[in-house]
Amino acid sequence: MMTTPATSLDALPLLANLSHTQRAAIAGVSQIKSYDAGTRLFDEGGLADQCWVVLSGCVMLDALVPPRDLVVLQSIGPGELIGLSWLVPPYRWHFGATAVSPTRAVVVDTAALRSLAEGDPALGYQLALILLEALLNRLQATRIRLLDLYRNPS
Repeated sequence: MMTTPATSLDALPLLANLSHTQRAAIAGVSQIKSYDAGTRLFDEGGLADQCWVVLSGCVMLDALVPPRDLVVLQSIGPGELIGLSWLVPPYRWHFGATAVSPTRAVVVDTAALRSLAEGDPALGYQLALILLEALLNRLQATRIRLLDLYRNPS
């Protein structure tokens, strides 16, 4: 059986508070893509015109930290969201992301998603909550990573 964005989104706990109709609307502006290990999804400072929900595989978020070059901040796995910068102008990535294993994801066109959210305030509110939860999880993971780095500076 072929997996579609709609069936994938319906199965995600991340989107459980959305109605089937809202998930179907998001699926309509989405597609499923596969990425080989080593594929760069986006770079810090680039245009945030997509977001991803990982279905399988692993993606690492990183940041450019001179003079160390790229520093891995967090790994993102199945059921998790990649790309939080698409909601707030100027729609630029604050981090970078690379698939570190073969990865499948639902890829969402975020300009179309913003239009959906503007047309359906209930959807917009739920998306804001989803992004806020993902942001808080990211912040907590970064905090833990920083504590580890400062404990072990080498």
